[in-house]
Amino acid sequence: MIHSTAIVSTEAVVDPSAEIGPYVVIEGTVRIGAGTRVMAHAVIRGTTTLGARNVVHPGVVLGGEPQDLTFRDAETFLAIGDDNVFREHAQAHRGTLPGSATVIGNGNYFMQNAHVAHNCRIGDHTIVAGGALLAGHVELADRAFVSGNCVVHQHVRIGTLALMRGLSRTSRDVPPYCLIDGTHTVRGVNVTGLRRAGFSAARIAAIRGAVTALFARPVHLGRALDRLETQPMTDDVRHLVAFIRGSARGVCVAPRRGRAAVAEDTES
Repeated sequence: MIHSTAIVSTEAVVDPSAEIGPYVVIEGTVRIGAGTRVMAHAVIRGTTTLGARNVVHPGVVLGGEPQDLTFRDAETFLAIGDDNVFREHAQAHRGTLPGSATVIGNGNYFMQNAHVAHNCRIGDHTIVAGGALLAGHVELADRAFVSGNCVVHQHVRIGTLALMRGLSRTSRDVPPYCLIDGTHTVRGVNVTGLRRAGFSAARIAAIRGAVTALFARPVHLGRALDRLETQPMTDDVRHLVAFIRGSARGVCVAPRRGRAAVAEDTES
């Protein structure tokens, strides 16, 4: 299952059921799990681990040195779970500080030229679309969606089931369930994503009510949270509030001009 033109380090461990295509380069102490397919011209380097049934398309680079001027040739790691897809020329780098790691969970989909920088933490079943850039130490929670050519500043957290519309950018944390565009501006609720995740109409209504109270127009967010917490809250709303309360960078903002109704994401 290893093509004759592939170059595979003697330190690497490749499961017998994995498939290594033509002109693939595997350097260092790489571990490749059962059923993983690595296509032509991909490069996997360093102390990188791929679990089972991953698909690595042509030109992908996994485990390269971090693009960080503080990196000093330390032993760092890239840990990838199961059932992930890396499309053409996607990249994921190792950690920066000695012993640190970039960690990618299970079932994620990285489209062409997606970039995952050093020390990112990616959950499960996320999508990072073509040309999207995740800077160092970004945290992407389960089922979050980063659309094409989005830019995420280092140390930003993106909450579960949040959606960044195409060409948007953020240097602030993106709250769970929210839909943002422009410069870290909340435009609504990711209703399509919530429905696909099996959320009931009642759960979605509670989330929409909370997001409306917090982000429909500019408000003092601390006081808005205080008011929200005096009312009965569902588990989803409590999670939203806790995420915002725990933000070190500050969270995305309401639209700046006028009152903007919180709208559903109607993408199919």
